[in-house]
Order: sequence, then C-alpha cells, then structure tokens
Amino acid sequence: MAVLGQGSAHGACSLLHAAGTGYGASIALDLPILVRVLDKKSKREVHDNDGLLPHIVAAWMAAGHELPIEQESLHWAVQSKIPAREGLKSSSALCVAAVRALCDSTDTALELHELVAIAVDAQLRAEITLTGSIDDTWACATGGWKLINANEPDVAQGVLIQGDGPNRDEWKVLLVSRGPREIRPALEDFLPHQQHFVQALNAIQDGNELVALTLNGRGVIGATKDHRARILANDALVNGARAAGVSGSGTAIVIVIPIQLEGVIKRIKSWYEQKHPEFNIIETRFKNPENSESEE
Repeated sequence: MAVLGQGSAHGACSLLHAAGTGYGASIALDLPILVRVLDKKSKREVHDNDGLLPHIVAAWMAAGHELPIEQESLHWAVQSKIPAREGLKSSSALCVAAVRALCDSTDTALELHELVAIAVDAQLRAEITLTGSIDDTWACATGGWKLINANEPDVAQGVLIQGDGPNRDEWKVLLVSRGPREIRPALEDFLPHQQHFVQALNAIQDGNELVALTLNGRGVIGATKDHRARILANDALVNGARAAGVSGSGTAIVIVIPIQLEGVIKRIKSWYEQKHPEFNIIETRFKNPENSESEE
C-alpha cells in the first residue's frame, strides 16, 4: 500500500452562524486532521459518517483536475482529533485536508480560495450544510477568522473582513464535547433569534471576537432549543470564563479563559468533570495565521 499524497487541516468554532443573518464567521482551533490518499484500502476504518469523500472526488474532478490513479483504485485514510457532528467543523476540515491530499498526490498548486471553493462544493454536493459552510471552510484551511457573505457565490469575493483572532499564547480554549447532534436545525429556526446574531455581527465588526462567540451561542441555543447548553455556558461564565457558547448548530460548548488564570481553568474543568462526567473536556487553543498550514 502506497501513500500517494497527504494533506492537513484543523477544526474551528463559530463566531457567527451564517443562518442567522446571511453573514458567517468561524475561528480556527488547534484540532488537527490528516488525510492520506492511498492506492489500496486502509486496514483502519475510515471515519466518514456523512459520506463526504466520494463528493470530494466529484468536486475535484468538476473543477477540472485529474486524479492520481483510477477512481475505483483510490482509497483514503483519515486521522482526526475533531469530534464529529458537534459544530467543530469536522466536515469542512475533512474536505480541506482531502483536497490538499489530492493536490499533493498530483503536484497540483491551488490558490487558497480555489481550494476552499472545491471543499465547499463537496459539502454542498453531500447536502450536509445549511449555508455552504464557507466561513467554516476558510477557518479550517488557515488561521484566524474571516467574515463572509454566505450569499456571494464567488468564495474569494465573499470575504468581507478578517482577523488573526485572540493570541493563542494568551488564551486557553476548553471544549465541552457532548456527543453528536441528533438533528440539524432548519433555516427558519434561526429567524426568531436574529437579534443575537445581529449583535454578534456588530461585535465582530468592532473587533470583539469573544463577545461575538458568546452572543452567537445564545442565538444558536434559541434556534436549537438546547436549553441544557444555556445552563452549561452560563456555568462557565459564572466560574470566570471570558466567553462561552455553543458552536455551529451544536452540540459542543466552547469556553475561553485567559491562560494566566490557571485557577479558573482548573475550577471550570473540575466543575464539568464533577457535574457532568458524561461529557469529555478537550483542551486546545486558537490557531493564528502564523501557526496555520502553508497557504498553497
């Protein structure tokens, strides 16, 4: 079995769910994923719960690119630290890493916006996204965040503003991993909670990413009727977190704490471990542009 090519990406969390206003933003997290293109089937199970990999191949070919070998002989291997179906952008990251693996296997050089466009097309073909997940895909492909217009068909033209995000050396990110979401909300579920999303959009424009994370989370909680998430996020804020909210359409809670507040970090971790032992607590950090993969 030969490795024909490999590519990497990372997870992300939401600053603004695009279903709320038509504008979306996600910020990169240090949750790595590695995808390899193989000429024979891997002995390990390939985790692709949404059946994305065939759609990635279709999107790649639709963009006019060749495969390294015959399609029926092409196989994949996936190693991921991103919890699936929890709003931490596992699907977008898989698509980005897989497209990079195809680039590596065929010596294809793509501009970053071209790579993102293929990854977005794959997700649309798989019908797993409400809004195209363009902001998520940008965040999984590079560091920091980009505010995008989800209604702009040109991926590059859709980027409105961007930022490096909070310094990874100054903030700790705790993820309360609660297991895969059972249902995905519909677009109309977000309309009654538009005020939270408008406030989050204003916060992003003012450079207050952490305020946006919390406000967006409140809107998503309303749209998904995830009342337990409201309690979990409020618990974190009461215990000293600077931001806390649901990511994506759920279920993970993202908690942000200044890294020098070691006592607060320990207290919040202990709080969830004692009160909610059924949840997994993941420690990570933001991924700033200088720490991201090469933008080829």
